Amino acid sequence: MDLALGVEYDGAAFSGFQLQRDVPTVQGAIESALAKIAATPVRIACAGRTDAGVHATGQVIGFRAPVARPLRAWVAGTNAHLPPGIRITWAREVDAAFHPRFSALSRRYLYLFAEAAGEYGGASPLLSAQAVTVGQLDAEAMHRAGRYLLGEQDFSAFRGAGCQSPTPWRHVQRVAVHRAGPFIVLDITANAFLLHMVRNIAGALRQIGEGRRPESWIRTLLESRERRLSAPTAPACGLYLVRVTYPGDCFPEPLLPPVLRVLGTLDRF
Repeated sequence: MDLALGVEYDGAAFSGFQLQRDVPTVQGAIESALAKIAATPVRIACAGRTDAGVHATGQVIGFRAPVARPLRAWVAGTNAHLPPGIRITWAREVDAAFHPRFSALSRRYLYLFAEAAGEYGGASPLLSAQAVTVGQLDAEAMHRAGRYLLGEQDFSAFRGAGCQSPTPWRHVQRVAVHRAGPFIVLDITANAFLLHMVRNIAGALRQIGEGRRPESWIRTLLESRERRLSAPTAPACGLYLVRVTYPGDCFPEPLLPPVLRVLGTLDRF
C-alpha cells in the first residue's frame, strides 16, 4: 500500500530534513522508526526539505509500505520509536501516483517575529528556538510591502546561494503580515519556494518594519534580481512549514505552531 503521513517537528534538534551521514536529521529518524514497524528498511519522500532549525506542523511524507499494517499502527507505532522532537500526526492511504513533492499544488509557511518585552526588552529564553526576537515592528508597513511579492515573478533577489532550481520564477498566491498576540506573523503561500526564499523575504520585510527601508524596496529588489542587494537571511528558528495542498486535498487540517495555538485556528491566519 502507498501511504502519506503528516509530520510535525521541532527543527532545533536536527540538521535539517534531508538524510545526512553522522548528523541527526528528520528523515533519518523517521526512516529508522518506520523500519521498526515494517521490519525492513523504508525510504521516504517529503513535500519540502526544510533546513536545519526550520520547524514544521504540516510536513507531508510518502512511501510504499512493504507490509500491511492498520493506519493507526503507522501513526502510534512509529511515534513510539521517534525522538521527542518529531511526531506523526495522521496517516492516509494514497494512489500509487501520489508523490508528496511533485503532486503538491502549494506550500504555506509562517515566519514568526516576537517583539521584545520587559523593562529592558531582550529575548525570552522560552522563545529562542521558536521565534526571532525583535524590537517594535510596523506590521502594517510590512504587510503593504509584501503585496509586491504577489503573482508569478522572478525571485532571484530572494534566492539562496546553492539553489538547484532550474528557474527563479515562482507564483506567490498569498502574503500577509499581521499581529497575533506578541508575535508579528509573515504568512506566505506559493506554488513552490526557492532555497531560503521565505527567510530572505522575512529578512527584507524586517528591515521595512524597523523603518530602515521604504515599502517600495521590495519592488526594487524584485526588479534588480540581485540577491546581494537584499537583507541578510533571517534565522531558521522563526520558520514553520504549516501546510501543503494537493488535488482533492482530503488530508487533515494542519496545526498552528505551538506558540500560536492558544490564539486560534489556522483559518484565522
